[in-house]
Amino acid sequence: MLILGLFSGYHDASACLTDDYRLVAAVAQERMTRRKSDGGRLPVEAMEEVFRVAGAAKRDVGAVVLGRGPFPMRYYTHLPPGRRIERAARALAGREKQKSMERECVRYRRTDSAAMFDAARFLSDMGLPPGIPVRFFNHHMAHALPTLFHTDWDDALLYTSDGGGDNVQYSIRAFRDGRLDTWCGDDAALARPMRIDSLGLAYGYATEALGFRINRHEGKLTGLAAFGAPEIAPALAARFSVDEAGEVRSDFADNAAMRAFILGWAKDRPREVVAASVQTVLEDATLAALERLVVRAGGTRRVGLSGGVFGNVRLNQKIVERLGLDEAFIYPAMSDQGLPHGGVLQFLLERDGLPAWLRQRHRLDHLYLGRDWGAEADRVLAGTPGLKPADLEGLSPVAAAAKRMAAGAAIAIFTKGMEYGPRALGARSIIAAPGNAGINQSLNDRLDRSEFMPFAPVVREEDATTVFDLPRASLYAARFMTITCDVRPEWRERVAAAVHVDGTARPQVIARAANPLYHDAITEFARLTGVPVLINTSFNAHEEPIINTPAECARALVDDRVDGVLTEGGLYVRG
Repeated sequence: MLILGLFSGYHDASACLTDDYRLVAAVAQERMTRRKSDGGRLPVEAMEEVFRVAGAAKRDVGAVVLGRGPFPMRYYTHLPPGRRIERAARALAGREKQKSMERECVRYRRTDSAAMFDAARFLSDMGLPPGIPVRFFNHHMAHALPTLFHTDWDDALLYTSDGGGDNVQYSIRAFRDGRLDTWCGDDAALARPMRIDSLGLAYGYATEALGFRINRHEGKLTGLAAFGAPEIAPALAARFSVDEAGEVRSDFADNAAMRAFILGWAKDRPREVVAASVQTVLEDATLAALERLVVRAGGTRRVGLSGGVFGNVRLNQKIVERLGLDEAFIYPAMSDQGLPHGGVLQFLLERDGLPAWLRQRHRLDHLYLGRDWGAEADRVLAGTPGLKPADLEGLSPVAAAAKRMAAGAAIAIFTKGMEYGPRALGARSIIAAPGNAGINQSLNDRLDRSEFMPFAPVVREEDATTVFDLPRASLYAARFMTITCDVRPEWRERVAAAVHVDGTARPQVIARAANPLYHDAITEFARLTGVPVLINTSFNAHEEPIINTPAECARALVDDRVDGVLTEGGLYVRG
């Protein structure tokens, strides 16, 4: 049965389509509309795209799952008569208001979202079959479930942390003895006052205090933190605590008070000091919580992590090191982009029961879940004025690309389906030689970026532990660039463009079966240079989403963002 998942949150709206347990397509709204972190309404464009990717028709959908994001007022059935008149008037005027289902649940202290929603009208408007199930998923459960589903663990702690969703900022679940128990973060929170305890939101306010965009530029602080000392961490840390149950608390009266405190706390302080301090507070409080929770969960050595906080790759490394884990898995689409898939997994769990759900589990091989343009990419690149196939000098396209990278060129790779989640993982990436740290600045200049962390290295799985001090517990997560590790001292100069000031890197470990073209580019580069590593950064300019289409790819090459584009069919350059 085809199941459609939609999330219309105020940022990172997205859609996915599954064939029961098999995820066949997943696309962020931003990639379609070209508006970074796009959200605030139904992700219609992303929805239409997942049907194109899957080659499926809406008439074949058997169920829809929705997050409690904003919806047009016409879909709400619980509003008083006066509000319904207002709703109808706005709709007729073409300026219908969007209302958050989460906020409506909290306002009326209700958890029965389906009873508050006009499913029949929604299905009709979306062109979906009448009468099929329409279900709402829990925000934090949708974050948590993929971290268990994409492992083969017998026991685990599942922990989520973000700026907030469904009236909470965290969830805690324990998987053991064939049971999945929720300790906090379920729908009951919708009928209670919201706790003010979000470390993720505190990090976001610190991002805002330094002049960056909250919910977008937190990664800049993660990179910047290594340049400073946490001199002002104690003042912020004093406002947070971890109770005996492993739950984070704060003494702020509300989020406005937290924001005002952090803006004042950061004022006139060096930005690297602010970044180091908020990073320290995040790490210390999260680690304190997880240490208690691991014990509470019977001493499990496996932890699944998701939610926007765990986009913080440095924190993830500290968790593995401090807790001495056998394995940590950070869901690669850890931001709200990943919620539709988690929502489908909740639907399937409730439909089939835990034993049947557990039997369908599998590890992730890749996240190439957008549209695979195939030969269309070569037709567009070859047909774009100002572009041409490169002179291969008798080499294969991938060998010619490696030769150019060894000489200092930055080459984009355009292959397979666009990646799901925030990371470029070799389908829409820019790759280059790692030996010269100066390429970080020169390429950022070409892309109009300001970054404080070096580009990520990509390494073949057979070479990963030779170059990087990558513990077994981190190897699975490192397939998706969700964790940092130390670079072995003897390799730091040879891969200088990938090494942060603290001696760490955030590698992507690639198996050839997942992406042969990407793997072969590293192999050819290693043959020429003896270095089995390339740097990888996302194929996009500053404040633009990662590219999706061949036309966007061609425009980036015309605009001199890169020196060439490698596809399955050729190598293209300007000329």
